[in-house]
Amino acid sequence: MVSVILDIITTAAILFIVSSGLLLVFGVMKLINFAHGGLMTLGGYAAVIATAMGANPWFAIPLAAIFGGIVGLAIERLIVRSLYSRPLDAILATWGLSIIIGQIITLVFDRGVHFAEPPVRGVISILGESYSTYRLVMVLLALLLGLGLTLALRGTTLGLSTRAVIMNEDLARGLGINSGLVRSITFTLGSALAAVAGALVTPLSSVDPNMGVAWLISAFMLVLVSGSSLYSLAFACIVLGGAQVLVSNYFGSVLGGMTIAALAAVILRIRPQGFFYE
Repeated sequence: MVSVILDIITTAAILFIVSSGLLLVFGVMKLINFAHGGLMTLGGYAAVIATAMGANPWFAIPLAAIFGGIVGLAIERLIVRSLYSRPLDAILATWGLSIIIGQIITLVFDRGVHFAEPPVRGVISILGESYSTYRLVMVLLALLLGLGLTLALRGTTLGLSTRAVIMNEDLARGLGINSGLVRSITFTLGSALAAVAGALVTPLSSVDPNMGVAWLISAFMLVLVSGSSLYSLAFACIVLGGAQVLVSNYFGSVLGGMTIAALAAVILRIRPQGFFYE
């Protein structure tokens, strides 16, 4: 029972880390960045590169942030910026870019599965149960990420401008806020967070050119039921992530993998604006 509870907590933390960048972009720009999966994969290979270099595994985090930020900035400037008024086209464009990122990764690294060293090894005993130390560290990282984003949104000029754009972009522009700059910074930050998430989850399993697809589906559904609130996202990760763990444990991993998408579809059927929408 202890291990199941720990699995629920750590799975929720991992899902929050994976989804936060996507939520940030959705909240400000009102579009789903389907390049999120490709950027996650890019971050996963940043962890592989760090391992191949013999560097400290924690080095993968800033390396992934740099990779993701640069690629995200290029995507926003060259592709997404011209599609702000056409959100459906932007979604299709970012989906295509995700495929392109995957193909480029395949050319460089091949289609095989690669592994990365975890920053923390070993297990820790909790109430007589041995549990992965690194998965527990992910809970701390998720808390720090949530706190950092909350403080940034509420305690900085950029954060206040971002919140103004989220609430009413036309009014924000009327008050002199450069919404284009806010969008650009937000997309770049969201892309960097996606790559960092990829670097963090890769040591838990492995990475291949299609790694980001499964994570993208879960993140996409979580964001849809969360609106644009980090608190709602955290709650959704606990509820839907917990359901996924329970279904996986008692009915198998195949059904478990479908749980988040299925429950999110039910929630959206009942409340199209999102069950956790504020």
